[in-house]
Amino acid sequence: MRRMLLGAQLRRLRESKGISREDAGYSIRASESKISRMELGRVSFKERDVADLLTLYQVTDDAERSAMLGLVREANAAGWWHGYGEVMPTWFQTYVGLEESAALIRTFEVQFVHGLLQTEDYIRSVIRLGHPEAAVPWVERRVGLRLERQKLLVSEQAPHFVAVMDEGALRRPFGGRQVMADQVRHVLEAAERPNVDVRILPFATGGHAAGGGAFTLLSFPESDLPDLVYLEQLTGALYIDKHDEVVEYQKAMNALSDIALTPADSLDWLTAFQREL
Repeated sequence: MRRMLLGAQLRRLRESKGISREDAGYSIRASESKISRMELGRVSFKERDVADLLTLYQVTDDAERSAMLGLVREANAAGWWHGYGEVMPTWFQTYVGLEESAALIRTFEVQFVHGLLQTEDYIRSVIRLGHPEAAVPWVERRVGLRLERQKLLVSEQAPHFVAVMDEGALRRPFGGRQVMADQVRHVLEAAERPNVDVRILPFATGGHAAGGGAFTLLSFPESDLPDLVYLEQLTGALYIDKHDEVVEYQKAMNALSDIALTPADSLDWLTAFQREL
């Protein structure tokens, strides 16, 4: 996210001075394509390169230069999640970094309770299902990773989190009756937080606009950064940032919100469901 933000700011500065990507690349001994990748946040930044670009773009104010160069250092710093690299695929490291930086997270879940709302035993059951032969230490590290992610929702910079969950995500049992009872209670407790909205999509609703399955929409506090869509697959993930495609997912999320139960009615639904367990 920091690379994306820095790249967007550099692009805005370059365009404001009418400088081509080719000329910008020449100033730092790089190609036009590298400037393009830098401005999209898809490569790492060298502090010297950014300093040279700021000079080319006539950014002379010390405070502005210091802020930009500080962002370079932040963009190159390893996040806490890198400590879990041995149990975390690289494509998911990207998502956790984006999740940490989002101001608004909107998700639609079909099969699972969302990872930010899962209990420890539920997490363990889900991981075991996907990796039945994995060693216990590896599984426990994965459990620890997910629990660490959940601290985001109670942090000082906690995002607003909206979880639309299909009824099947709660009725599909993982780990037995007690695990599911604890899980539903945990969702109820989380939904009481002011920054968390849980929306249940009952079976009775029928069909809906998100027939393609689960997805996550991430929105960032910086106006320079567009919304992103995250689609997780079995062996990888897709990150969608093309405006027209993101708009379609935004429409789908809005349509789901229109037909899902309100947050208050969802709490009532969860309370009634809890009595069934």
